[in-house]
Amino acid sequence: MNTRHRLLAATAVVVCASAAWGPPPASAANREHQQMMADIRMLQEQNQQIQLALTQLAETLKAVNARLDQQGESSRKGFADQKLLVDALSGEVRTLREKLDDTNVRISSLGQEVEALRTSMPVAAPPTEAAATDPTAAAPPEGTTPPPPPAVNPAAGLSPQRLWDQAYADYTAGQWALAIAGFDTFIKAFPRNERADSAQYYVGESYLLDGRFDQAIAAYDKVIANYPSGDQVPFAFYKRGLAQARLGQTDRARESWETVIAKYPGSDAAVMAKQGLDRLSRPGR
Repeated sequence: MNTRHRLLAATAVVVCASAAWGPPPASAANREHQQMMADIRMLQEQNQQIQLALTQLAETLKAVNARLDQQGESSRKGFADQKLLVDALSGEVRTLREKLDDTNVRISSLGQEVEALRTSMPVAAPPTEAAATDPTAAAPPEGTTPPPPPAVNPAAGLSPQRLWDQAYADYTAGQWALAIAGFDTFIKAFPRNERADSAQYYVGESYLLDGRFDQAIAAYDKVIANYPSGDQVPFAFYKRGLAQARLGQTDRARESWETVIAKYPGSDAAVMAKQGLDRLSRPGR
């Protein structure tokens, strides 16, 4: 039997078997259809429940976000209020500190004026026992010269600031003798004042500008010796060298300027001292 005959035989067998069994019963197909519809309805209900749960979740998230935004706004407002309060308190503290500093300055100034008045008041000698019992005993004998009146303190009744202002006004006006006298009086009346070293320095400046170089050198020496930690010392060294150079004391001038450069290398006085040394090194010096 060839291949074609085999295929025809197999087809006949299948047809006979189909005819023998017949189509599936209608009741089984109906049950399967009902089961599918039930499954679909169940899936639809589950889908609706899921949609409802998602809607509720979205509403909950919206409410939570709104509450977070409200809390964040409240926090920002609270921080802003606190910052305004801190800034206001800082301003008040700064104002009080400035008022306190001003009060301290005024108290210091008044204290200096009181001290000036106290030191300038002459102290009267107590009367002797004979003068107390006999008023004529205190009178000088006839024909004798009465004692001179006590010297008046030139700083009497003047505060350090007023005395300084007077002396400096004379200095800027070119009244060298008056300036020297004023600054000397300042130093004697207020030797511990913070401007005492500057007063001594300006004594030297007045002598230097007046052409009295020897006195200027002596005044600058006092600045260096009496106020070694003062800020006028570098310039006192430089100006002393300048006065020495004007007197022809070249070696001493060079020594003064080299001292400035060595001890105060970063100062303006050191820069001017280097320029002075350069002038000394030029031909013809």
